[in-house]
Parts: sequence; C-alpha cells; structure tokens
Amino acid sequence: MLRQMRKHPGLIPQFVFLSVGVAGALLYLVRLSRGPHVSLWDKKNNPEPWNKLDPTYQYKLVAVTTDYKSLKKQGPDF
Repeated sequence: MLRQMRKHPGLIPQFVFLSVGVAGALLYLVRLSRGPHVSLWDKKNNPEPWNKLDPTYQYKLVAVTTDYKSLKKQGPDF
C-alpha cells in the first residue's frame, strides 16, 4: 500500500478524508446506540416525568414567535 501511495500521492488526501468520514460515522452510531440522551428515566422516584414539566418549559422545538411565558396549562393537575 505504501508503494501505491508513493506512485500516486494524490490518493493520500482521499484516504485521509475517507478514514475521517468512517470514524465519524462509527462514533455517531456508537452515540445512537447508547440510547436516548434527552431525558433520564427514574422509574422509582419519578415514574411519569412529563407530568412535572411546566407548560412554559420549552424543549427540543424552537418557535420564533411564541411567547412561552404567557401560555396557560390546559390539562388537570395530577
């Protein structure tokens, strides 16, 4: 392989970028395989974590024109 690199030095950047791309893809797959990173589920102390969120709490979504402080809670308290 080193002989081919010496004969064709233009292949060196191609191998570098290919290696970086494959390493990045593998790291992303490892990150995805570790599970959800948004919320931690504690089933003993908090079995329903979505009930403790404030209606003005914004997560995951971005709305440019919505004022989250003025929202009213529409559901009952549990």
